[in-house]
Amino acid sequence: MAPFLFNFYSKTSKEITMFKLYKLLPILFILILTSNLYGHCQVPCGIYDDAVRIVQIDEDIATIRKAMSMIKGLAGKADAQSLNQMIRWVNTKEEHATSIQETVSSYFLAQRIKPKKKGEAGRQVYVNQTLLLQQLIVAAMKCKQNVDQSKCEAASDLVVEFSVSYFDEHGMKHLKEVQNKK
Repeated sequence: MAPFLFNFYSKTSKEITMFKLYKLLPILFILILTSNLYGHCQVPCGIYDDAVRIVQIDEDIATIRKAMSMIKGLAGKADAQSLNQMIRWVNTKEEHATSIQETVSSYFLAQRIKPKKKGEAGRQVYVNQTLLLQQLIVAAMKCKQNVDQSKCEAASDLVVEFSVSYFDEHGMKHLKEVQNKK
C-alpha cells in the first residue's frame, strides 16, 4: 500500500479529522493568497457592476490629482518629514494609476468588452471602446510619469467618453445614481 494512503478503519476519529484538515490547509492557503491578486474574479461568476468600476476609476483619478498637488507642495523641502511624505504621495499616485490599468485590463478588456470579428454587428463600437480603454491605460501611465494635472484631465475625459460609448440609457442612469451616492 502506498505510504500516502491511509487505512481509515485503523485510525481514530481525531486522527481522521486531523488528516482531513492537514489536506485542506494547502488548498485554503492558496485560496487566501490568490483572492487578493485580482480586483474582480476571472471566473464567470456573473457578478458585475460596471458603474461601480467607473466610479472607482474616477476616485483613483481624484486621488492621483491630490497626490500630484501634494508632491508639488512638498517639492524643494529637504527635511526628513517632507521627504517621507513626498515618497508616500508618489507611491499613492503609482498605486492608483496601476489600479486604473488593472481595472481596465482585467475587468473591462478581459471580461466585459466582447470581441467582434470583421463584418460582425457591433464591430465599430467594439473597436472604439477598445481604443478608448487602451488610451486610458496610457493616460494612467502618463499620470505615473508626471505631476502635471492635465494628465488627470485627459484620463478623466477618456473615462467620460468611454462611459458614453459603453452604457446605454439605463446604464448611464445607474452610473449617475452610483456617482451621486458617494
